[in-house]
Amino acid sequence: VEHPITEYITGIDLVEEMIRVAAGHPLKLKQQDVPLKGWAIESRVYAEDPEKYLPSIGTLRKYQEPRAETDLQEVRVDSGIVEGSEISIHYDPMISKLCTYGRDRNEAIQNMRRALDTYVIQGVTHNIPLLRDIIDQPDFQSGKLSTNFLAEHYPQGFRGQKLTPTTQHELVTTAALGHAIREIRNSTLSQPASRQSLGPHSVYYPTQTEWQAQVKLPVSAAESEAPAPIPVKVALVDKTFSLTEPNIFEVQVNGESTQRVTVDWPVESPVIKTTTSLADGSSSQEVIVQYIDSLPLGLRLQHHGTHFDVQVLSATQSHLSKYMKEKAPLDLSKVVLSPMPGRVVSINVKVGDVIAEGGELAVVEAMKMQNVLRAPKAGTIKAVHVAANDTVNADEIIIELED
Repeated sequence: VEHPITEYITGIDLVEEMIRVAAGHPLKLKQQDVPLKGWAIESRVYAEDPEKYLPSIGTLRKYQEPRAETDLQEVRVDSGIVEGSEISIHYDPMISKLCTYGRDRNEAIQNMRRALDTYVIQGVTHNIPLLRDIIDQPDFQSGKLSTNFLAEHYPQGFRGQKLTPTTQHELVTTAALGHAIREIRNSTLSQPASRQSLGPHSVYYPTQTEWQAQVKLPVSAAESEAPAPIPVKVALVDKTFSLTEPNIFEVQVNGESTQRVTVDWPVESPVIKTTTSLADGSSSQEVIVQYIDSLPLGLRLQHHGTHFDVQVLSATQSHLSKYMKEKAPLDLSKVVLSPMPGRVVSINVKVGDVIAEGGELAVVEAMKMQNVLRAPKAGTIKAVHVAANDTVNADEIIIELED
């Protein structure tokens, strides 16, 4: 198996032993001296689009590795990159080997969930959505595995996270809370008079402490029309907002009973952690969502690795949005695009050639992978925009067809 896994469950530094042997020293251990303790899992994190299995390039504009939070040292990341590193077309797209440890398989899986949810990678597309979805599959959790796992569980390919009623509620709640916190930060932190310093903590008295919004989730691949907006009410408890400590809000989603939610969202981090107080006085399992970017009418959030553009609208905005025309999709039936950034290996047609549907037009190569570009339909070549050995970007037009 992968050496980080062996090192986790045995406690033996295999690299140290290899160096010792290479230097002529005998092994310090015998087989009976090798313990097997606990369970470890490894996820290979790649700069790759998991829906197309194609590499992604770019600059890591934000990169934060997950950390262990207990004495078990339950998270290990083997990587060679930092924030600002370039992922180029010339090398393997692997970002890291992410390993988690637990006293049993279930604990190791739970630690992997948290590690993937708190792994911040912005600037390139990555395969965390697929990794996160796999570990939630019942067959994976029970160890029912084979080399046909992907074909059996994703027969049409991976299409991102499918929201359940529970995960939909988590996303809607976090979007409403994220919107409220952004409003507080944007309007209040610029007003020094509203700030009171209490020792190492900074407490603010926002001018607005209650919000009513319509939260609209994006259309999924399985839906024919957009889901209806969900009404959400948010109120800041005690009317005070802390910059350095978690804050408590009361949240009501879609007319359900009001819940008290604790939000931990440090200014310097995109990771939003929420817990809900239950009727028996305990707290729910922590929900982790990443804030990716602001949108004109909402937020781009990452939930279980998948990006969601969530609209958060006032009552007036929600009413007026019904009269906005939908943007027509681009007609790409007459162009051939590069599916990935890379180098053009060959162009196999010229202007004026008549081609059949599925005919080979060009070959693009990146990160040890070659991709054959085929004609989407029969037709005549109108224009060729690149030549062999040119470097192209993802979705760059390679060839145009006649109308």
